[in-house]
Amino acid sequence: MKLRRIASGGRLRIELEAPQGWVSITDAVAASGLANGSRQALLIERAHDDTITLLALPLELRARIEEAARNIAPSANADTAAACGLPFTPRSFRDFMLYEAHAIDAARGFVRGFMPAAARIASVYEAVTRRTFPPLRPSALWYRQPIYYMGNHLTIATDGDDIAIPRYTNALDYELELGFVLAHPLRDATPETAEAAIGGFVVLNDFSARDVQLAEMRSGFGPQKAKHFASAISAVVVSADEILPRWRELRASVSINGRPVTECATRDARWSLGEALAHASAGEQLHPGELFGTGTLPGGSGIEAGQLLTRGDTVTLTIDGIGTLSNQIT
Repeated sequence: MKLRRIASGGRLRIELEAPQGWVSITDAVAASGLANGSRQALLIERAHDDTITLLALPLELRARIEEAARNIAPSANADTAAACGLPFTPRSFRDFMLYEAHAIDAARGFVRGFMPAAARIASVYEAVTRRTFPPLRPSALWYRQPIYYMGNHLTIATDGDDIAIPRYTNALDYELELGFVLAHPLRDATPETAEAAIGGFVVLNDFSARDVQLAEMRSGFGPQKAKHFASAISAVVVSADEILPRWRELRASVSINGRPVTECATRDARWSLGEALAHASAGEQLHPGELFGTGTLPGGSGIEAGQLLTRGDTVTLTIDGIGTLSNQIT
């Protein structure tokens, strides 16, 4: 099930992608007959206006709604995403770092771009030993448990939105990630229970001010102004049943101004999504609507590719099975 929210009549309306185009979820629910006398009628009624509630419905109910949608005429604005808003309103944002290859290559990019003396030492070490320069590897904690930082869920943009370069950075970067949102609450969950609580997936861009990030990470207190100014997610959210069984097999790509920059993949994550969520839920209540990121896919950032963003650039991220996320830098 692919869902989006469209601005219509002064409010956001949820639409479902059907073979003939985008259709109103309200019309699809009405055509399914589920809102009449069903034990889940109240929950289904809430789903008209709440993407997360819709994603939380049992698979068999969502299947009935999708089937009913096949017989409904497309919405008048079915061919445009110009009026799309966020597909849901994130209640929080936690971003994991699941990929060792990205961590190492990004660290190598930081050294190359901001620490030339250390870059020479690292280059010589790696050339002689044929091994990764040890300081470029993630911390020991990364190998023992999933790690993450808390982002700013109030500054999340969506597809087509402009992203303003903060005045305090000269090194704006993109980061291609797989995002996922909870549809069910969690606390002290097992990995299996945690994975089953995922409601849907989005394309995520975790924008970063790299020159600011370096100093903040050295403070030992984690990223602050380097991250909190903006992130972005795709205007479409895809239900977990379509993505979760193959989340480690997805292909992804980055282009800037229409020119391909890199191709990525979601394989080789150190931790499963269930393990990551179970860790986040330990002793802590997690709620439906909370957004998470996998961390950057290997090769999915400019500091790895050697191309940061400048004013006027349009960066487009794509993940197979989910869609695209495109933003212009201003």
